[in-house]
Amino acid sequence: MPKIIKNLESNLIEEAKRQIQEVGYSAVTIRSIATACGVGVGTVYNYFASKDALLASYMLSDWNGCVAAISAVSRYSEAPEPVLRCIYDELLAYAQRHQTVFRDEAAGAAFASSFGRYHAVLRRQLAEPVRKFCGSDFTAEFIAESLLCWTMAGKTFDEIYGVIGKLF
Repeated sequence: MPKIIKNLESNLIEEAKRQIQEVGYSAVTIRSIATACGVGVGTVYNYFASKDALLASYMLSDWNGCVAAISAVSRYSEAPEPVLRCIYDELLAYAQRHQTVFRDEAAGAAFASSFGRYHAVLRRQLAEPVRKFCGSDFTAEFIAESLLCWTMAGKTFDEIYGVIGKLF
């Protein structure tokens, strides 16, 4: 009779996260994750098709929390600045939490082919809570792209808002 492990999927994700932060993307294997969780390699593949899929799952889960926080602020805000500040703060915090992955060349190479597609999705997600303050979808996406680009480039919120605030 197979053993049943409660919360195995979330345990696998947490272990992958821990290992990636400690030793980097390149050093992590499905085998190392399976061993740490006390399961066989095949069991991990029952949940995730690859190491990249496992990494994407834990990053997506965290990103969904960011989107929820942004949506909550957007829902109740009648002005763009608090929404844009929330987007900025969430982007900054997310980048900080995942800096190990973002700085890892092997991880970058693994995800390079899908960057354009995911970047467009990210831009649309960030534009969604801004749309109600803009005259067009293009303006909302322009603001989202600007926030994304300049936040990751190390600009402060005040610097960014000093420019994009003029669009409202």
